[in-house]
Amino acid sequence: MNAPAPSDAPELSGPWDREHVDDFLTDVRVPVRLACRTPRDDLWMLSLWFEWDSKKSELRCATAASADVIEFLRAHEAVAFEVSTNEPPYRGVRGRGVAAVEPDTDKAVLGRLIDRYLDDANDSLAERLLSPERDEVTIRIRPTRLHTWDFSGRMSAQS
Repeated sequence: MNAPAPSDAPELSGPWDREHVDDFLTDVRVPVRLACRTPRDDLWMLSLWFEWDSKKSELRCATAASADVIEFLRAHEAVAFEVSTNEPPYRGVRGRGVAAVEPDTDKAVLGRLIDRYLDDANDSLAERLLSPERDEVTIRIRPTRLHTWDFSGRMSAQS
């Protein structure tokens, strides 16, 4: 059984309880779709690999320090996000929160994400991402609000 939600846990609505949210975000292997604002206040969306820390109630992503989204998040820390299945029956978690950027000099977060999303850590993509020349950062997303949905009941196979 998972640990209880921290006292600063995000507000939760929808059909799932906190334990189901933690299990889903820990087990699902799809990218998080992250929405933010650019420094000129335009909307921007991108997909990133993520891991969920149920004890801290946070999503962690990794990307190159030179990625445009890093400049965007430093200008505007508010974000919205969605993690959902790509195949029926559709289900998932969406929310909003605050993002912070910090160095990942030892590439610990990136290494865990490679293990999570790639079958072979020696893959050429993994080698490129882990290159010593590449500066890496971690994006920490602290949700303030989570909403779940699950269409399993209405999308079940018809006999």
